[in-house]
Amino acid sequence: MFDRRLVTNFDWGLLAITLTIVGIGLMQLYSAVHSGGTSHIVYYKQMIWISAGFFIMLLVFLFNYKRLDKWALFIYIGCILMLVAVHLVGKHVGGSTRWLVVGPLTVQPSEPVKLGMIIMLAKYFAGSVKPGGLGFRDLTNPILITAIPFFLIVTQPDLGTAGTLVLIAASMAFFAKIKKTTLISLLLIVVVILPMGWNMLEPYQQERILTLIFPNNDPLGAGYHIRQSKIAVGSGMLMGKGYLNGTQKMLSFLPEQHTDFIFSVLAEEWGFLGTSGVLLLFLVLIGFGLNIAYGCRDRFGIFLAVGITAMFFWQIFINIGMVLGIMPVVGMPLPLMSYGGSSLGTALVGIGLLMNISMRRFIKD
Repeated sequence: MFDRRLVTNFDWGLLAITLTIVGIGLMQLYSAVHSGGTSHIVYYKQMIWISAGFFIMLLVFLFNYKRLDKWALFIYIGCILMLVAVHLVGKHVGGSTRWLVVGPLTVQPSEPVKLGMIIMLAKYFAGSVKPGGLGFRDLTNPILITAIPFFLIVTQPDLGTAGTLVLIAASMAFFAKIKKTTLISLLLIVVVILPMGWNMLEPYQQERILTLIFPNNDPLGAGYHIRQSKIAVGSGMLMGKGYLNGTQKMLSFLPEQHTDFIFSVLAEEWGFLGTSGVLLLFLVLIGFGLNIAYGCRDRFGIFLAVGITAMFFWQIFINIGMVLGIMPVVGMPLPLMSYGGSSLGTALVGIGLLMNISMRRFIKD
């Protein structure tokens, strides 16, 4: 029998925020590509992804999220198998192998893997919370759960997504609480292995990090992306140049303007006021996620909501930091706004799970 409390507790506010951000993203995508000869194809593809994403989101919040606790291992293994398939039969583009071709679709498995890892970690942390905090032995499984997709993704190579997995897992672990001695030991280990990690980076990845520190060393080479993005953001000033009037975009000086650098397009056309409005919307979105976690009555739902909220926070933080030149260029899309079916679909499934938890957080089984 249908429970009317699900309708009563439906989170219309979260849906409204999501629709607003997606709408702004679609508007800016049109602006980013409207001067190109094939712009209509990109724009219509995004509309199809949005329609499909919202349909999947609808399906996601129809079932009880608590079932994911039992399905967690199977979901996680399925995600890992997709990453393995990328290494075996993946599509190679621009020096990276990140995509699987499935019929007419091109899928980037590293996007849904974020949710698969979050679900698996939520299952583990829900049953492992201790009043005194987690020790090394307690963190062995979470480290393994994170390390497997991390190494499969970083070898594609995709340092940005791999790093995001670590940040999401760390956020969930901090929320679960870590013993102070364990935390200090982990930080010391990270400091010790940093030089080794630097040597494992691809030359172009090292160059991007060095460019962040010395942006004027190679303004037409490695520093071109950051330089053009900062020009676009700065030229928007307070009010912006107006919709469709961004010169950096129109002259194609701004690279990847419909994907990783769509925030730069927004800043140039709408200025400080427009970008502040979008940042406020993202802040409200994060607030909704944390509020859902706070009001949830079961640990699995709490950790699931925290993990999804962390996923949005870190992607937003890294993307905007990247376009402002305070973080290296790592190919991170802006959630719900950048072009791309895999990224958009993963974000909308995440929103669907948050709405699922919100609808059922007051209901005791």
